[in-house]
Amino acid sequence: MAAVFGLNQIISHGFGVFLFAALVPMMRETIAISHWHLATIGALTQLSYLAGALLLGVIGHRIDSGRLALVTGAITTTLLFTMARLSDPVVIGAVLICMAACAAISWGAIVEIISRHADPSRCSTYLSSAASGTAWGYGLNGLIILWLVPAMGWQSGWLMAGLLGLCALCFTWRLLRRIGTTGAPVTTSAGSALPVGRLLITIATERTALFCCLICFVVGFATMPFATWLNSYLDELQLPTALAGYSWTTVGATGMVAGFVAGKLADHQGPGRALLLVAVGFALGLLAFTLDPARFALLAGFGYGLMYFPMWGIIAGWLKQQYSSTATMQISGIGMVTFGLGGTLGNVLAGIIHQSSGSLQQVFYILTGDALLLVVLVLFILLSSAGKQGVATAAG
Repeated sequence: MAAVFGLNQIISHGFGVFLFAALVPMMRETIAISHWHLATIGALTQLSYLAGALLLGVIGHRIDSGRLALVTGAITTTLLFTMARLSDPVVIGAVLICMAACAAISWGAIVEIISRHADPSRCSTYLSSAASGTAWGYGLNGLIILWLVPAMGWQSGWLMAGLLGLCALCFTWRLLRRIGTTGAPVTTSAGSALPVGRLLITIATERTALFCCLICFVVGFATMPFATWLNSYLDELQLPTALAGYSWTTVGATGMVAGFVAGKLADHQGPGRALLLVAVGFALGLLAFTLDPARFALLAGFGYGLMYFPMWGIIAGWLKQQYSSTATMQISGIGMVTFGLGGTLGNVLAGIIHQSSGSLQQVFYILTGDALLLVVLVLFILLSSAGKQGVATAAG
């Protein structure tokens, strides 16, 4: 289950969201893609991802998750094949916008299916391992650029992604048949799904849902600007270009392993402790990077990979301890929205600072402060939860 849905993450996020950024320098050699096109595509795909996540939270419980996984996978695979034949930047942008929405919906469906069918003692492991499929997508994008594109052109990268998408569809269909989800009617009980009003009240008033969405916002505020501005900052410091490449290689390699390890820790020690571990790793990496970027860029990449990829599975596993699988999917969808809002705010703030000061140094100071705030937030949740458990034990 973890392997099949990890493959789905490679297709939906690794290729559907990130492959264009990897191939765009080669595509611009034959297609007139301007900086204005890139900026517009970047903004609209982000909004599309948020819209997909919000739609999932609002109406996702009305549609069978197995069908969602298959339909979004089929759409993404078709569009990946289509990208190899496109030459109009406007059409390319429209395709990327559609794939971004599919990626958000696909992850929500995966959360619901794993939460419903996985062994509860291994749920976080499966979710985190599946989430780390995005990191494997990072690595495959690098291989496509290094080996496939120089020999066969950028179109071959999209065709290869489409072929892997077909494989993912076949494996997913077989898995869903085995666990009895695909084609089944929606049998969600009234108590397991949350109507829109109740969903918003739950997030605003219930501790676990509120903190999970708040954590997603704080993580988005730090990680999205980090990914957007890291290479620019290294270039501003006149550091070797290879350092950026090695840093992102470290991100992908760390994420490949971190999903399984952090998920195991969450299942055995609790999601709070697992989240604290990855948050501390990210904060220490950023803190060292701000002190000496040349020496600790790889450490910052390690911390980013350690935290960003497993975090989604840990959060979903944490929610599953208190809510039904359907409600977990809905709250996770709203969590993706808050993550996107945090990332948007962080990127806007970084752009304003860079525009006014001409330097990105202050931006990374702010990101480091945000990462430390995340550690404090997780510590607060753990300590307050321990206090409540102690009071309950004494009362008993």
